[in-house]
Amino acid sequence: MRGQDATLEKLRVDRQLEEAMVKGPDTLHLAEVFGLDEKTARRYADYARALLEQAAEQQHQ
Repeated sequence: MRGQDATLEKLRVDRQLEEAMVKGPDTLHLAEVFGLDEKTARRYADYARALLEQAAEQQHQ
């Protein structure tokens, strides 16, 4: 992956956010699937919820 903009950390974060977007912003699910602590899982769930709400608002406009 040398010379690429993507890092393993960016890929990991992207995968976790994608899971939250697809399965819904469920803190417990994210914590179980990725082994995240509650605070981190909640942060991903909150961010996914905000993105989903923003997408829904844009569809209604």
